[in-house]
Formats: sequence, C-alpha cells, structure tokens
Amino acid sequence: MSDNQNNEGGADSQGNEQPQQAGSAQYRLIEHIKSNKIDCALWATRLLTICFAIGYMIPIFGSSQSAYNKVLLANAATSALRLHQRLPSFQLSRAFLSQLFVEDSCHYLLYSFIFMYVSPVFLILVPVVSFAILHASSYSLKLLDLIGQNSCWSARFLISLIEFQATNILRVCSLSEIFSMPLAIIMVFIGKAGLMTPFIYYHFIVMRYMSRRNPYTRSMFTELRMSVEHLAYRCPPVLSKVLRFGISLVTRLAPQQQSAATQ
Repeated sequence: MSDNQNNEGGADSQGNEQPQQAGSAQYRLIEHIKSNKIDCALWATRLLTICFAIGYMIPIFGSSQSAYNKVLLANAATSALRLHQRLPSFQLSRAFLSQLFVEDSCHYLLYSFIFMYVSPVFLILVPVVSFAILHASSYSLKLLDLIGQNSCWSARFLISLIEFQATNILRVCSLSEIFSMPLAIIMVFIGKAGLMTPFIYYHFIVMRYMSRRNPYTRSMFTELRMSVEHLAYRCPPVLSKVLRFGISLVTRLAPQQQSAATQ
C-alpha cells in the first residue's frame, strides 16, 4: 500500500509540476510582451511581411497586386516603428534630418513609398522580405527561450539555418537593391513605373551605398565592378568598350566621398 501511495504521490507531483512550468512560461512571455511592446510589434509586422509575400507568390486568398501592396505597407510600418525606437522626438532642424537620413530604416521607408504604385515585380520584394526573415527569426528565438530552452526544436533548427546563411542573405539583399535600379529604368520605358521612379530610387541607392550599419551594398558594388572589369578583358573590343563605359558611368554617379575609396 505504501509503495502505491508513494507512486501516486510522485505522479501527482509530476502532473502538478508540468502545469506550473507551463504557467510560468506563459507568465514570462506575457511580461516580456508588456515590457517590450515595440519590439513585439516589429516582430509582428515582419511576420506579416513574410505572410503577405507568400500570398504574393501563391495568390490564393486575393490578388497578387493586393498582396504586393501589403508587403510594402507592412515594411513601411516596420521601418516607422524602428525609426521611432532609434530617433529622438521630431524636430524641424538640420541635425535631426541628417540623423534621419543616415538610418537604414528611413531608407526602407522610402523604398516602400517608391515602389508602392509600381507594377508588382518579385525582385522589388526580395530585400524587404529577406530582412524581415532575418530579424523575425532572431526575435523568434528570443521568444522561444522565454517559453523554454528545449521548446520547438523544429523551429530552432530552421532559425539556425537562417542565421547560418545570414551573410549570403544580406548579399542577396544588396544585389537586389543594385539590380532594381536598371529594372526601374526599364519599367519606365514599358509603362509600368512613373518617370520619377528611377531618379528617386537613385537617391535610395546612394543612401544604401553610404550606410554606416550595412556595408554590403558598398562591397557588392566593388565586387560587381571587379567582375565586370575582368569580363571586359575577355570580351571583343566593342563589347569591352561598352562595359568600360558602364563602369565609368557608375563610378561617376557614386557619392564623391566614397568613390575615391572604391577606386
């Protein structure tokens, strides 16, 4: 009898322990959300960006145009929230505007507005969705740790794969930013973008080139230049001359304080 009672008592204690652990994990998660409202809102808007991008590629619940616009709107919300975190209260001053335009979040807020009324193209969504995947994954890992160190191994494995490929993902983002410039020019000629789109997007590329936080766009320009120069040596004279003209044109358009460093 005593052994049975001890076994029953052990089972009861284990059964009570599991709800207590679940309750404590839920409490930690709720408290974290309460104390980090903006970070959680950023996580939510990034998840929405990913979901709308899936809706764009697989338009089951609506048109691809609607999903495309929602991706850019979700990205704009993310960028605005990030700016709210990083900048002081708005001031109509040169110092504030200078600080505003060096922020990567400001760049991508502008990016959303540039392509909001352009015909949907998958390349335009690549940097937006890629950044959303990277940042949402890192914050999801933090939320999983609050729930429990051994929780959701499948999700942790997927996050680890994304983090392992983070450098390659950032390189893809930079390449898509660069190649969206000729895309914008082509779209003007075929009537799928406004005449001002390439001019405004040029300023976006300049800001990305001069970014202090993300050097990948600048490094990808350098790598592309080296690749094209190497290709020019192997091409026939006429094509080589065209390639060299393109290199010199892009170099002249680069910001003056950076162009010297990359030559």
